[in-house]
Amino acid sequence: MGIQLTQQDVLNLKAKGFKESDIAQAVKELEQETLQGGYDKTKQQTDPRANAYHSAFGSKVSEDIAKQQLELNDILEKAEHILKGDIVEFENGQLNWKDNPDIKNNTLNKKGVQICMKFLSLYINRNTILADYTDEEVRYKTLDFGKRFNDLLFLKYDEMGMDTEEKRKEYASIVGAITDVVHSAYSRAKDGRERESYRKMISVSQASSGMGMAGGVNINTPSQPKTRGLLNPMRYVAGKYA
Repeated sequence: MGIQLTQQDVLNLKAKGFKESDIAQAVKELEQETLQGGYDKTKQQTDPRANAYHSAFGSKVSEDIAKQQLELNDILEKAEHILKGDIVEFENGQLNWKDNPDIKNNTLNKKGVQICMKFLSLYINRNTILADYTDEEVRYKTLDFGKRFNDLLFLKYDEMGMDTEEKRKEYASIVGAITDVVHSAYSRAKDGRERESYRKMISVSQASSGMGMAGGVNINTPSQPKTRGLLNPMRYVAGKYA
């Protein structure tokens, strides 16, 4: 709806020395300002580009966190390097594993490492951490694994490379370390916490994606102050439009 001036408004402006052409131009300027202000406000509240950006960003972050949460290869990789006797070095701020130059003194041989990793991989996986165990079940399963893994090394320690008294000194440490890794995996599954955490992460990701298809989001963009030329005669209409 355009700006409507009463006859008295026109007379007041003319009494101040303004021509009808001046008044008409002033009204036109005010109408343009009103239309531009309404457009800016609508764009600020429901800018689809900003909404798409925030939704896509939030969804991507949630998906990356969920993926990292279930990624267990780094645990198995680190365990394998340690069992092989590899040496860790830092180069240019990065951690690198290198073969032990004194291979004959490694506690386990290649077959020994393979046997340990074969059983460790059966427990360090998504199936374990996304299960739902009570505290009692976690304790029992960890104890059961520790006993069976200890029996395995006791029966095969020569075959697995622990063929000297010096190497066998690390026997208990290997059993304890591997059992602790398995216990940590079972602990993540205690009362289904990991599964519940993952479910919530997926829900957040889906909700973020859904928001991108719904309405807009508010963006705190500083509003442009209205400016009006000093020569605009509408400034002098007793506060009605100015």
